[in-house]
Amino acid sequence: MHLSTMGWDNFFEEQKQALKKVNGRIARVTGLQKNHVRIHDGEEEVVVKARGRIVRGHGKNTLFPVPGDYVIEKGGVVTRVFARKNQLVRGAAGRRGKLDAAPKAKQVIASNIDTVFIVCGLDRDYNLRRIERYLTLIYNSNMTPVVILNKADLHEDSEPFKAEVEEIALGVPVHLISSIDGDGVEALEPYVTEGKTICLMGSSGAGKSSLVNAIVGEEIRIVGEVSDFDGKGMHTTTTRDMIFLESGGMIIDNPGIREISLSDEEGGVDDTFPDITELAAGCRFNDCTHQHEPECNVMAAVESGELAADRLINYLKMRLELTFVSSRESKTADRIEKERWRDVAKFQKDAKTRT
Repeated sequence: MHLSTMGWDNFFEEQKQALKKVNGRIARVTGLQKNHVRIHDGEEEVVVKARGRIVRGHGKNTLFPVPGDYVIEKGGVVTRVFARKNQLVRGAAGRRGKLDAAPKAKQVIASNIDTVFIVCGLDRDYNLRRIERYLTLIYNSNMTPVVILNKADLHEDSEPFKAEVEEIALGVPVHLISSIDGDGVEALEPYVTEGKTICLMGSSGAGKSSLVNAIVGEEIRIVGEVSDFDGKGMHTTTTRDMIFLESGGMIIDNPGIREISLSDEEGGVDDTFPDITELAAGCRFNDCTHQHEPECNVMAAVESGELAADRLINYLKMRLELTFVSSRESKTADRIEKERWRDVAKFQKDAKTRT
């Protein structure tokens, strides 16, 4: 195995060539362990240290290594993180469903991803509105989603579930599988070819670890039981790890996500709800909120049954959440700028006093 089979391509090669000298070895991050990271250079996997912030280039941009990153390591320490093609980002957990408690930080889950598998169990985990939130998060991160409906063996006919998801995940591949008996797993092979990186997302108990085991063909991930009381699974996966497949592909397994907080707006909502965007073009007002305006084409579609009311509600909820996040970040930036000029004014005043 070498870097080219681990996803290294011209995007990263150009960055390497721009360096006057590569002072250390290039490797890919395969996992996190508190303040340490696991890296693989194509020949061996080792654990090295990571400082709180890693300087990239000569500017002020800093990155902390995450699974999927390409880095330069020297003397057991990561000294540089290469610029990322993309990064899977969500708002840090802790909102507890309150809009006014929107996350104050962004959490980068993984980077340099080719496809994100949204893993949803066909039990109590099945939730169309949650899938819409996953899709928005993934589109905001400039990544390609695929929906995996696991535990198809729980139903005599699981096709209706697939049809429902296809209606709300327009243009997104949807696969029915059973990790227990392996049905449908072979359809995932085209996504995990040599040099391709897959990232798994889903709730605890959705079957991400069992899916990894089914793809690999052996038990390499611990699989937990799902509670009969609330249908929730335990966090059997507690770290983000990159798993290398015989096909040459790579899978980044993640702990279950119970709170899908959106971090910012990069067009993800429009990509998730293209039907609403199209309907909105027929509204009387360009700034229609689709709630109370006259001649609203979107509300008319709900009344006629063309558009599900729950889908519109989820759309409006995410729009509101992203607007709030954007507004908060803007206010924070303004506050930082005011504090900066306050410090400048203080410095000038002190300088006059000294003279």
